[in-house]
Order: sequence, then structure tokens, then C-alpha cells
Amino acid sequence: MNKAGQTEQPTAPETPLLPDAPEPDPKRWLALTVLLVATFMDLLDSNIITVAIPSIQRDLGASAVAVQAMTAGYTLSFAVLLITGGRLGDIFGRKRMFLTGVAGFVLSSALCAAAQNTEMLVASRALQGLTAGIMVPQVLALIHVSFAPQEIGRVVSLYASMIGLAVVSGPVVGGALVEWSPLDLGWRSIFVVNLPIGVAALAGAGKWMRESRSPHAQRLDIVGMLLAIVGLLLLMLPLTLGRELGWPVWSIVALVAALPVIALFVVHQRLKTRKDGSPLVSLSLFKVRAFSAGIGVQLLFSAVPAGFFLSWTLYLQGGLGWTALHTGLTAIPFSVCVPLVGGLAVRKLSPLYGRYCLVAGALSMLAGIASYAWAADRLGADITSWHAVPSMILLGSGMGLLMPPLTALVLREVKPQEAGAASGIINATGQLGAALGVAIIGGIFFSALAGNAGPQADRVLPAHRTVAARQAAEVKDCATDSLGQDDLTKVPRSCAALAGKSDPESMSAIGSALGEIRTKTFVATYSDTLYWAAAGLVPVAGLLFLLPHHRVRRGETA
Repeated sequence: MNKAGQTEQPTAPETPLLPDAPEPDPKRWLALTVLLVATFMDLLDSNIITVAIPSIQRDLGASAVAVQAMTAGYTLSFAVLLITGGRLGDIFGRKRMFLTGVAGFVLSSALCAAAQNTEMLVASRALQGLTAGIMVPQVLALIHVSFAPQEIGRVVSLYASMIGLAVVSGPVVGGALVEWSPLDLGWRSIFVVNLPIGVAALAGAGKWMRESRSPHAQRLDIVGMLLAIVGLLLLMLPLTLGRELGWPVWSIVALVAALPVIALFVVHQRLKTRKDGSPLVSLSLFKVRAFSAGIGVQLLFSAVPAGFFLSWTLYLQGGLGWTALHTGLTAIPFSVCVPLVGGLAVRKLSPLYGRYCLVAGALSMLAGIASYAWAADRLGADITSWHAVPSMILLGSGMGLLMPPLTALVLREVKPQEAGAASGIINATGQLGAALGVAIIGGIFFSALAGNAGPQADRVLPAHRTVAARQAAEVKDCATDSLGQDDLTKVPRSCAALAGKSDPESMSAIGSALGEIRTKTFVATYSDTLYWAAAGLVPVAGLLFLLPHHRVRRGETA
């Protein structure tokens, strides 16, 4: 591997599979369809519940705390089991654990659909997350041991496109199911839809998937598993719930306590390696430059799209009043570009240009986010889905240039016997990065929303002469209080008091003023937040230069 500034030499041909890795599975492409369907099902379920929350609240009387538990319970239980789930596949068989995870996911989905109260729904969602934590790590592991090295890039591009498709289609599918209510199931249909998909995945995996396991990891590291779960829980719990709860003392304590637990985990893994050679995570993985640098890049990179899509959804639906369907359709250019550009990147661009392909992806995403911020600020409430097309193309193209080659590069030098553990680490890093992005970028968004409400009210109210001068201060207080709270659906006391002493004609004028203040505040806030999100891609682009610079000269094969 060459240092920066030296003449690049062509890399040697891809190394063959290691002796303990089986020959490529002849049914691997059929098995891949099952893996991609399972990936889509998991990611769809992680965010599909958002649009069904109002229906669930009406039907089950779910409180705000219960709603948080439904969403956070899945995320937390999923994230904390990823590393352990990956190692379980190495030890007991990746196909076996994949089938176990899918079967559990189907069962827990049925329990969610049959929930008679919020407690049952919350518990079933947590069970869904646990089973997904067993299922998902097997996907990349099975890809790694089933496909030849020269095929990995193409497969990973399909995997990345499925991720992009699931992220943006969740609200669309969820909204359509709740609105159409097939078989009069209402919100329960978002869970029932998993049953036929899961059963089909079970049948396909049983027929087309070949078993694989590591011959070098026959013992389960119970202590390491517990330390990993506790450490990830201490990190993920405050990052997932801290902002919504106002960052209570326990959330800060948990974040601080996570550090010694993770340090203890590392020490235990070293001792376990010397003792019997079967740690939960082989620390030798991090001695591989492509893996260690790639994991660091993925941690930061995952934060940006997660934070972007959170603020984007809030801006379009909460600020501009778009429906979930309208919002999802706006992301179609993004969903199309990820697989198209990703396939081109892994087949042509990455082999020719090495890490510069990934840097171009980071810069393309930066340009996409910055251009969306500019368009949102310039067009205000008049922005349409068509205005978003150039930015979404840049975003999707950037992710295609970056994510598939990055994942392929991270897996490039991982030994097949470590595939499960490596997959668990990759997925856990992505989850942690996404949680960081939501916490940081979401925090910036809500903080700016509260700060912009007052100045926007001062600009809007003088133009609304139908609002009495004596009520202007109260309207401003109402706008500031409603946009300064964590739950934007709540009606603050100042707004309730204003409504209680206003006649219908006055309320019409006040409602119009509040609507304009809300829209302008969201527009100003979103633009500010996106510039911060774009800035987050600058260190990502810098870290990419730490990756190995694998490339070949024109006319030579990778």
C-alpha cells in the first residue's frame, strides 16, 4: 500500500478464498434475494411505525412514554445484540441463526399485530428488535463467505441500494397501509405485512442457502457478550432517548459509564484470546487497516444521512404539511441513484480511482445537502418535490459512490471465520453512528427551532393586521412555546389560554398567523441545520485518506 504522494502501483489480483472457506455456492444469487428481502423487512420495520403512531394512540390509548418505548425499544434491543448475534452465527451456523432470527421476527410481528394494549405492543417491539439483532448480522457474513472476492462489490451495491430503498419507503408503505387498511386491520397491517414476507424468506433460505460456520470459534464468550450488551446499552439508551427527555442526569451518567465498560470489554477480549482463542470479538480485526479505518469512517458517515432524513421529515411534514406519501415520493431520485451509481462505483470507479471514488461520494453528498439547504432557504414554503430532484440525485449518487465500495473494502481482508463478528461490528457501528446523527443533528434542529420562533414571529405578525395588537405578544408566546418543546404535537398552555379567550373570527386570523410563523420557522431552521450536517461530511472525507488506496491501472483487471 502506497503512502500519499508516492506513485501508485497496480494491486495484485484478488486473493482466493482461504482454505477453510467453501467454494462459491452455486445457489448464492438465489440466496442473496432472501438476504436482501430480510434486510428490507428489518429496515422497513424500524421506521414504519412512525406514521402509524396516531392510529395506535387512538386505538390503544398509548401515552407519549409508551410511544417512545415502541420506537426506542426496537432500536435498542436490535443494536445491543448485533455483535453477539454475529458471533452466534460464526459458532452455531450462519444459516441456522438467520433462520432463527427470521422465524422470531415473524412471531414477534404477529404478536405486535395482535397486541391488545400498549404493554404488549412495547414488549413485542422489543422482541422484534432482539430477533432482528440475530438475523441481520448474518446477512453480510453470508455474503462474505458465499461470494467470490471479485463479486463482493457488486453484491454490496445491491445491499446498499436495499438499505436506501427501505429507509425512504418506510413512511410511504406505512402511510399507505394505514390509510388503505387492508382487511380492516388499520395500524396492525404494518406488522401483518411481515408475515407472508417472513414465511417466504424462511422457505427460500431453507431451499437455497448453504450452511457455514467458523471452525475456530467453538465457545460462546458469555462474559464478553454481557459486557458488549451493557456497553452498547449505556451508549445507545441516552443517545436514543436523551434529547426527548431533556437530557436527564441519568443519561449523562450512562454515557460516562459506557467508557469504562467498553475498556473492560477490550481487556477481557485480550485475556479471552490468550486463554482459549474464542473471544466475542477478535481484536486482530482492528489491526487490519481497511477494517479499522473503514469502521471509523462508517461511524461518522452513518451519522449524516440519519440526521439529514430526520430533519428532512420534520421539515416537510411538520413544517410544510406534506403527507408521508408525498415525502416518500420526493426521495425517489435518491433511491434510484444509490443502486445505479453504487453498481458503477464497485465495478469501474473504485478499482480505477481507489479511495478517491469514496472521497468523491462524500463531496457529492455534501453538495447535495448544501444545495437542498440553499433551495429551502430561497424558495421557502413554495418548494416542491421537483426542486429537490438535483439535491436528491447528488445525495443518492454520493451514497452510491461511498457506501458500497466502503463496505466491500472493510470486508476485503476479513477472514471467513471472522465474518459473523465483523458483520456484527459493521452493523453495530452503523447503528451507533445513526444514533449519534439523530442526537446531534436532531439536537441542533430542535434548538434552532426554538430559537428561530421568536424572530420569525416578529417578522410575520406586523403583516397580519387582523391580529389585534394586544394579542400579538400572546401569539408570539404561543408560537415560541409550541415550537420550543420536544413533542411538537402537544398544545402548550399559552396556546390553550389564547384559544380560550378568543372568538372564532379572531382565532381564524390567529391560526393563519401561527401557521405562517410555523412554516417560516421550520424553513429557517432546516436550512441552518443542513449546513451543519454538510459540515459533518468534511471530517468523513478527511478520514477516507486513511483507507488503503487499492486501485489498478486502466486495461488491467482488479
